[in-house]
Amino acid sequence: MNKIHAAVVDPNAPGHVAIHDVDAPVPARNEALVRFMAASLNQGEVRYAETMEPGHSIGWDLAGVIEQPASDGSGPPAGARVVGFVRTGAWAEMVAVPTNSLAVLPDNVTFEEASTLPVAGLTALYMLEKGHGLLGRNVLVTGANGGVGLFALQLAKLMGADVTALIRREEYRDLVKKHGADHVVVSEDGGAACDHAPYRLIAESVGGQVLANCLSLIEPDGICVTIGNSSQTETTFNAWTIIHNGRTTLYGFILFTELGIEPASVGLARLAKLVSEGKLKPQITVEEPFDKVGEVARDLMDRKIPGKAVIRMWI
Repeated sequence: MNKIHAAVVDPNAPGHVAIHDVDAPVPARNEALVRFMAASLNQGEVRYAETMEPGHSIGWDLAGVIEQPASDGSGPPAGARVVGFVRTGAWAEMVAVPTNSLAVLPDNVTFEEASTLPVAGLTALYMLEKGHGLLGRNVLVTGANGGVGLFALQLAKLMGADVTALIRREEYRDLVKKHGADHVVVSEDGGAACDHAPYRLIAESVGGQVLANCLSLIEPDGICVTIGNSSQTETTFNAWTIIHNGRTTLYGFILFTELGIEPASVGLARLAKLVSEGKLKPQITVEEPFDKVGEVARDLMDRKIPGKAVIRMWI
């Protein structure tokens, strides 16, 4: 196989993403060749497509079947059903994936479910683990109707926290309640979240005024973990809002750097086990064939898709 179909940056396509023919990957010794079955889309990679060079391969999350095991003997064997995570190029018929970023799937976890776990699931898991002693403590999740947010609600409940979901639209109230929120706050700027403060941990993804208001709601020894700025607005705050609480932390989170603490393979296996046991339920709102990736990417950036959007192979 010299050429494969892959999603690449195309400024003239919907969502700046289109299917083109590209060279088939040549795996390194510690990489397995995975035949793509499903992938999920994340706002981060879709946003990058707006600025990347045309033809650049795209995609972080995938699930599929091991076509060719790693030549160094590491990782799953041929034919194993797996979920994987790469830095680029996941949305392709064949993907070379480092074995420390692959986990074998339980039989009762579908490819579509598994494909939602890498970026959104790992981000939710690792950001919550920045907060110690969440049992019986208050946790706030902003942007709670998004892919990371819905996983964070469920995982925080599994950790024994009292969980508040912050959303911008009333229409998402039932969705976040279904996924574990004890309390729901509908607010543009996050100010109303004070009703359930202080918080041991705040999982923050909105930025702007929401982040500024959240910083005053952290309890002593608490932490606000910020993973993004979906509002795309500047955050301005008085440093005294966190100083006066004492021993509070504002933590900037980037998943790629967090993987130095625990390999993706370990975290993915943990999450897949929870899905298999019915304790964690991916919210797949949109599921489309591979050739619809551009349209799905566009809708994701237009905030038309709560939860996760998944593309699957043409079968």
